[in-house]
Amino acid sequence: MADTNTPIRRVVIVGGGTAGWICAALLSRALGQQIHIHLIESDAIGTVGVGEATIPQIRHINQFLGVDEREVLKASQGTFKLGIQFNDWGRIGDSYLHAFGDIGLPHGLIPFQHYWLRDRNRSGENAPGLWAYSPNAQACLSGRMAIMERLGNTPMTGLRHAYHFDAGLYAQFLRRQCPSDSVTRTEGKVVDVRLRGEDGYIESVRLERGETIEGELFIDCSGFRGLLIEQALGAGYENWQHWLPCDRAVTVASARVPPMRPYTQANARSAGWQWRIPLQHRSGNGHVYSSRYLSDDEATATLLENLEGEALGEPRLLRFATGRRRRFWYRNCVAIGLAAGFMEPLESTGIHLIQSAVGRLLAHFPDTGFDPVLVEAYNHSTAFEYERIRDFLILHYASTQRTDTPFWRHCARLERPESLRNKIAMFRASGQIFREGDELFTDVGWLQVLVGQHVLPRTHHPLADTLPQEQLDDFLGNIRRLIERAVTTMPSHEAFIERHCRAST
Repeated sequence: MADTNTPIRRVVIVGGGTAGWICAALLSRALGQQIHIHLIESDAIGTVGVGEATIPQIRHINQFLGVDEREVLKASQGTFKLGIQFNDWGRIGDSYLHAFGDIGLPHGLIPFQHYWLRDRNRSGENAPGLWAYSPNAQACLSGRMAIMERLGNTPMTGLRHAYHFDAGLYAQFLRRQCPSDSVTRTEGKVVDVRLRGEDGYIESVRLERGETIEGELFIDCSGFRGLLIEQALGAGYENWQHWLPCDRAVTVASARVPPMRPYTQANARSAGWQWRIPLQHRSGNGHVYSSRYLSDDEATATLLENLEGEALGEPRLLRFATGRRRRFWYRNCVAIGLAAGFMEPLESTGIHLIQSAVGRLLAHFPDTGFDPVLVEAYNHSTAFEYERIRDFLILHYASTQRTDTPFWRHCARLERPESLRNKIAMFRASGQIFREGDELFTDVGWLQVLVGQHVLPRTHHPLADTLPQEQLDDFLGNIRRLIERAVTTMPSHEAFIERHCRAST
């Protein structure tokens, strides 16, 4: 490049929505007056979601921006989320939770699950279920919510929460957090991308009305189109549909019907699954499915038949290919959000992948020389994150015991990546869960889905047998009673929202 190794001053973000405004808000907060951000978005291009569910890491955005989560929820018609309920996944009639937070307490040198497994191996189906030891799960099942870091004066952690919110309203809230002297928004559609002849780096973008916007670092938040990363640069795409067969979704908002659950629901259907997200003013709904096994009309009918309230508008159809870019950062362009890849929203990872990408970009922030070592490190760690999330999603499908429809029979025969096969084999053999590096989902998350999908180990860790039976009974019983007492003191989810963060409209 002609002007190398000087600080980057001009950043261009193509695309607004949740991805674009998270990028603008976090980058402007972190880098301040060192850079100027030019964000280009078009009001004519719609956003994808009708409601968004998140995971607890989203609270780091609030903390970094210095905003009160109550203001976030008021502005976005948001509610609290303590976990995800999965219905009919392993077998028809099943219902289990992937609840946030801890389960039980470790004892000695081994995790809690080995003591629970010992009790289950002795008592069978009469043993209390795994979720009896989860504060989040018990609050979910009771429809309650509180801000509770610990259960009384005990070492046991309290509730860990995330949010449900209107993604469009959340993007508007973030836009208001961006300082006008360092972030400029331009309305318009990008119709041309100009590349430098000597190295193929992006030099500028041209808008429909003729305006040209130049930059040094370009961030592609243009969604599925991948306007910069793919259409202009051809970074390539790695398709994972042979592992995750759903390729379409139909979405619609519906009138809110009580109760206001403090959790997302993922209800399995004949050829996919349906989400239900409770907001203050309405509910978000979507049916994710495989077009190989279900027509669009059938999928839409299934969605509408299973709404809890009246549909608010016409259903919207989305087509997608689960997977990721072969290169997330290519030349002077970084793809973030749907432009980087698509993971179906089964575990609510969409916004997390945006914020983790921005954090990673800041950690590897380049100068105008764009050192390939930084680029490679970014791409390697981002690929690892996507692949481990992919494995977690595959587990839900590939461990099903359903045989009632062609779709579920296909899922039961799915080939599993070696990384997932190894994790399942380890758990089956020993009850151990090995979390590699900084992969997103914790051992407690894996434990809940494995157990919920009837993937159970043959044994438990031998150290669990060193605890005398009477002490084991006391240990487990005390945890259950502690959780029960704490949950009974909590207000209902709706009452908690009414008191702390009710939206004004």
